[in-house]
Amino acid sequence: MRNYIMPILLACTLPALAVAQEKDSVTLRKLADEVLTHSTAYENLRILTKQIGGRLAGSPQMVKAEQWGVKALKAAGADTVYLQECMVPHWIRGAKEEARIISKRRDFIPPLEVLALGNSVGSGPDGVNALVLEVASFDDLEAKKDQVKGKIVFYNYHFNPTFIKTFYSYGDAVKYRGQGASRAAKYGAVAVIVRSMTHGANNFPHTGAMQYDSAYPKIPAVAIGLEDADRLSQRLKDDNSASVFLRTNCEMKKDTIGHNVIAELRGSKYPDQYITVGGHLDSWDVAEGAHDDGTGCVQSIEVLRAFKALGMKPEHTLRVVLFANEENGTRGGKKYAEVAKTRQEKHVFALESDAGGFTPRGFTTTMDAAHKAKMNSWKPLFAPYGIYDFDEPGGGVDVGQLNEAIGTPMAELSPDSQRYFDIHHAANDVFEAVNKRELELGAFGMAGFIYLVDQNF
Repeated sequence: MRNYIMPILLACTLPALAVAQEKDSVTLRKLADEVLTHSTAYENLRILTKQIGGRLAGSPQMVKAEQWGVKALKAAGADTVYLQECMVPHWIRGAKEEARIISKRRDFIPPLEVLALGNSVGSGPDGVNALVLEVASFDDLEAKKDQVKGKIVFYNYHFNPTFIKTFYSYGDAVKYRGQGASRAAKYGAVAVIVRSMTHGANNFPHTGAMQYDSAYPKIPAVAIGLEDADRLSQRLKDDNSASVFLRTNCEMKKDTIGHNVIAELRGSKYPDQYITVGGHLDSWDVAEGAHDDGTGCVQSIEVLRAFKALGMKPEHTLRVVLFANEENGTRGGKKYAEVAKTRQEKHVFALESDAGGFTPRGFTTTMDAAHKAKMNSWKPLFAPYGIYDFDEPGGGVDVGQLNEAIGTPMAELSPDSQRYFDIHHAANDVFEAVNKRELELGAFGMAGFIYLVDQNF
């Protein structure tokens, strides 16, 4: 007997799928038109960056940014806005760092462009003056360990230019920023200089968080701009008498109170089930924190605003979260996940934007096979908007805490990354570096993704 059931099922199912896709296509077009025509994201970003600026955890600007977040979310039409308290680290950079090459030669040597790494100790008022040992890698450090004592270790590890997706270059190099000080202190180094995590054609040093291993002494740690890294490397080859004087003025104070800023758009069918979308509100002190992560914050707010403006009522409660302290502690993300787990909240999905406000290309994701298959079926809906790459694993640092704690499926907006590390954690991460159209396309992509998750997960 022939099996007639499967053809009948397919005949019934395919038209239904086509109708659903057509409905979703129309909704995405409405979202795109709304965001690209009426978005408040760019103006919100201008206020955050130009009126508040850098927003390092524990700083007065952190408090101002939280107040800004509450106001912006209320203006976007949230049903409720509230603060979720968490303790955050309070690291202070202090006066501008000093670094210069000291040589017996009488030629003029300009000061070196450096920035203390986040959470590092200061040098003390007298600074550090020592010979420099250049190493190309941790393996090279191990090979030269008998030469380290009493010296400044200079990690001259280059950003790998062969990775097309530059976050792989960052992932490859960032261990020198994070672990370099303690790895060198193990053998008696007095300070470290780390080549900045960038391939930018400029001399901006790029700061970022580092961590100490409690088994070894804490020593000062700075990042150096690429032009000066090359200049220092060449000088060390030409002049064996050259030393470096380094003075940093940073210190770690007691933890202080910060907040996640949370807004909700109440779900029409499942009000006790949550879809989270967010970015981190803090930034490094030396920049305006425009791409990292002002863009993620204003895009997340724009998702809520666009839903409200179009009268779209999500089935699940939509939560916009402006996370505290992603940069040097991830305390906000950890607190959000801790509360969700303690309250046994059901979190359907979490989306983050923390890879810059450049042209959106797709989403990185972590989810089970069934959800992944559903998501891949949406590719034709996003293709007209230039959003096509759904293949990479991943998810944001803050929503990753939720995924780790309770297994929530997660994703992160994946913009074109070619220019991101030109500005990442550097003084040139300013409002003017953000393109309005690119920012809004990313906000639309997030809104469309959230809509489809709400309907299908």
